[in-house]
Amino acid sequence: MPSFDIVSKIDAQTLDNAINNAKKEILNRYDFHDSKSSIELDKKTNEITVITENDMRMKAIQDSIISRMMKQHLDPGALDMGSEEYASGNMIRKEIKIKEGIDKETSKKIVKAIKDSALKVQASIMDEQIRVQGKKIDDLQSVISMLRGNDFGQPLQFINMRN
Repeated sequence: MPSFDIVSKIDAQTLDNAINNAKKEILNRYDFHDSKSSIELDKKTNEITVITENDMRMKAIQDSIISRMMKQHLDPGALDMGSEEYASGNMIRKEIKIKEGIDKETSKKIVKAIKDSALKVQASIMDEQIRVQGKKIDDLQSVISMLRGNDFGQPLQFINMRN
């Protein structure tokens, strides 16, 4: 029976390249001359830590990260922009979490959207991914196109298409 999996993950190496390019861009910008700004990617916890002096620079760094992710063909919807907090002195810190895996609420929304489409497929939640099975590959492709048209708050990838 044909099937495919729906997952939400980001390639770690591509994300690392995007963050390094954003760091280089920030270092070379004139408005960041003599700045103590820093961008750090923690690969274990999937968090980006940004520390800078003021809100304007924080916004510029966020825009740089997002533009670099888009150039690397990564979906910036995977970023969970946290709230800003004051670090030591006059510095501002922001923790940006990277969403990996599909949480239970989003999984339920996706399965409900698939069932509401009235296609002859079955969707089952398996940990942080969803498996969709059907008798015809055309039905599975219809599910993929329908899900691409919806916004579930995080990027979705469709993998392991089996016949």
